[in-house]
Amino acid sequence: MDTIDPATGQPLPSDSLQRVLFITNTVHVYNIPPMVPGKGHVAATWTADGNKRQIFTARLRVIETSIPQPDGSEKVKTDIVLEDGKTGQLFAAAPYTTQAVVESVSDSSRFFALRVQDEAGRKASLGIGFEERTESFDFGVSLQEAGKGLGWDHGGSAGKKPAVEKKQSEDKRDYSLKEGETITVNLPGRFQRRRPDPEPQSNAPLSSFSLAPPPSASASKGSGILPPPPSAPTVRVQQSSSQNTQSSNQPSAAELGFDDGKFGEFA
Repeated sequence: MDTIDPATGQPLPSDSLQRVLFITNTVHVYNIPPMVPGKGHVAATWTADGNKRQIFTARLRVIETSIPQPDGSEKVKTDIVLEDGKTGQLFAAAPYTTQAVVESVSDSSRFFALRVQDEAGRKASLGIGFEERTESFDFGVSLQEAGKGLGWDHGGSAGKKPAVEKKQSEDKRDYSLKEGETITVNLPGRFQRRRPDPEPQSNAPLSSFSLAPPPSASASKGSGILPPPPSAPTVRVQQSSSQNTQSSNQPSAAELGFDDGKFGEFA
């Protein structure tokens, strides 16, 4: 089955691909007045006077078409088509080449101004109105999807995709270490090893040094409390015992070769 261009009705290359982004069988088409400066399009003026401006009830489709090019790339285009719901005959088409092709009205979320174009390139603005808000919402979502396919979301060339997409591995840089490569890490100052304090010079004066007293015997045993002083009786007993010990240890006059002093030279 041949692929048909929805905007012109002309056949497309057999390898072209199409997908329908949105479809509704009932949308009302209006012959709208010129836009009011400062107010935009007002849907209330379309439906006034007994709907005299309504000219057609159509089936609306949003169709995305991908057409291969000789250089291997793909041309992507999106068309908003209004058709006869019974026969499928094309009523009007709006090539979605810019977001200005579809404009919201200022007083309703169900109505839009649509810029259509014929084969000769002549343009006109028609009004379209959905009967349900859910349909108008889905219509807006399909236009966002069409914008992604056209490359409007990331600033690419509108309507054209590259022939060969680059692999993710080519887009990302390789930061892995090769064989033999090392990494040097400089840690902050608080992680650096503390340098030892310099030793005092041997020619420094002794007055510049403070020597701590040697620890006492009690301190060496881990006791930091001095014993209480002895009482007076204890001191007297210790002194008497010391004198007796000294006198008992001293040799007598006879032991030293002297007599007892009764008849000797010490009489």
